[in-house]
Formats: sequence, C-alpha cells, structure tokens
Amino acid sequence: MSWHMPAEHAPHRRTWMAFPPAGSQITATPQAVTEARTAWTAVAHAVAEFEPVTMIVDPADAAAARTWLSSAIEIVEAPLDDAWMRDIGPSFVHAADGSVAAVDWVFNGWGQQEWARWDHDARIGRAVAAAAGTPVVESALVNEGGGIQVDGCGTVLVTETVQLDPYRNPGLTKAEIEAELRRTIGAGTVIWLPRGLWRDSQRFGTRGHADIVAALPAPGVVLVHDQRDPEHPDHALSRQLMKQLAAETDWAGKPFEVVPVPAPRTLRDGEGFVDYSYINHYVCNGAVILCGFDDRHDAEAAAVLADVYPGRVIVTVDAREIFARGGGIHCITQNEPLPAR
Repeated sequence: MSWHMPAEHAPHRRTWMAFPPAGSQITATPQAVTEARTAWTAVAHAVAEFEPVTMIVDPADAAAARTWLSSAIEIVEAPLDDAWMRDIGPSFVHAADGSVAAVDWVFNGWGQQEWARWDHDARIGRAVAAAAGTPVVESALVNEGGGIQVDGCGTVLVTETVQLDPYRNPGLTKAEIEAELRRTIGAGTVIWLPRGLWRDSQRFGTRGHADIVAALPAPGVVLVHDQRDPEHPDHALSRQLMKQLAAETDWAGKPFEVVPVPAPRTLRDGEGFVDYSYINHYVCNGAVILCGFDDRHDAEAAAVLADVYPGRVIVTVDAREIFARGGGIHCITQNEPLPAR
C-alpha cells in the first residue's frame, strides 16, 4: 500500500484540535487555564467560520469545554496530557485510491523532555483516527506533525535536531528516516534543515520543529522566517536557511522561489528572546489563520501570505499566549483532508 500526504491547502474535511486540560504544563495555575483556553478557543472559532472543527477534550474538562466552545465545535472525549494537536495527533494521508488514512507516529514528549508527560497523548493519534473513521498507518518513527512540512507533491522539510534527535530516534540514519517518510507520507525529496529557532531549542521547546521556520505554500515555493534584527540569535539562522533553500530543488528538480516572511519586530518577552513567527500559520478551507502579535509587522506578513495563498481570506488571531506556552497556531491544529477524487 502506498500513501501520500496532501498539502495543507488541499480541501479539508475538518480541523482537529485539543482543549487545554487543567493541570497540564501549559495550564499550571487558574490564570494560565483561562489564558490558554481563551487563546485556543479563539483559534477554534476562527477556523469554524470556514470548516468543521472537532475538539478532543479530556473527560474531566468536558463540562468546562462546552462553556468555552460554541455549538459549532464538535467535542470528542479522550484523556489528554497537553493540547498540541499537530504533534500528538496523526498525520493524515491519501491512499492510492484517494481514501484517507492516519499515520500514527510514536510520540514521546518531544524527545523525552523532563517536564513533559505523554502517557495519554501517545494514544491520541489512534483516538483521532478512530473518531475520524480512518484506518491507521503504523509507524515506529518518533515524530511530530510540527516536525515536517510538505508541499503535497513529495517534498518534505525536516530538521536534523528533531528526526535525528538521540532522544527520539537513537541510531537511525538520515537514509533510514527518509525511507520511513517515503513509506508513510510519500516523501520523494527530503530537505534537511540544520535546526529550528533559538527559543524552540530551550527548555520548553521542541528542539527545532520545521513548522516555525519554513513552509511550503505551493510546489517550488518556500516561505522562510526572516529575522532581520542582528541582535536576535535567529538572524544568522534566517540567513543560513535562505541561502540553503535557494540552492535546493523540490521533488521535480525545480529550484525554490524563496519568499522571506518578516519576523515580528518584538525581540523579547519576560523569558528572553522570542520565537514569534508568522510561518506557524494554519491553512484551512478558504482562509489562512495567521498568528498575530500586535506588532508592526503583522500587516506586512498578512500581505505576503495573501500573495502566496491567492483567493484565501487572511484572518489574524492573537497568538502571544500560545507562543508563551511553546508553540503557535499551526502547532494546535491538525487538518484532515477530504478523500481525493
């Protein structure tokens, strides 16, 4: 059986999310519960204007979830440790006949991080597949949805610090990882980026997910996080990635058009240098849900995305409370495609 992961901009059946459970790493205090749920539900309601949204909710939070979520949001109960659906959920793929299946990666708390819990989250991939009514594609690869970016035609972006992480996949070579990505998601060309953003490599980060530094909005086009301020440690990475990707080719052997997307002007928060990024947007039916930071570059980023996603509405949602917890809008959403015709 061959599998193929469609682009995020392909038509969706629905979006999957997870409701921030009380007592998780991102909801350690009553105030944090309110902040996280406010941010997550704002994204859910923005997406629900364009396509169905299903929210996985821990049974202990089911009553609370209904007070936060509109009746447009479907609720499915399953135990949760955290709420990063892109990473704990499955990656949906098409079979050769166009039907949909769900790749169930191994999830181990972003490389067995000492602060993480994943007993429940490691089972969410199967829970989502069961609720979606799709077969499961088993994989022994430790991987997260935020660790891969695809163009729907066989090009895949990954980072050396994630898929080659010794706490994720000890002993696996690049060739072995590429073979598993070929089997599970139809990877034809795998492009290895050296790392992710600086903040994403700190204590509460993922060790360098691809979906915060680069995105593939169309075949032959790559969006790159452009940190323009030399004071920020990501400035050098932005220059390195743009140079690398300008020299790469996609699955068809076509050189990339590299499109810089400005980083927000904001450089720091209370914890140090930020990883605020417009790259971590979510493409749904008819719209792009863009991370907003009340920043002077919000409008410039929206204009860039409007150009590369023609015909889609750009909806900006404040993502600062999501980033304060270690991710962005792309990290908390997972797209389930319609069957291919």
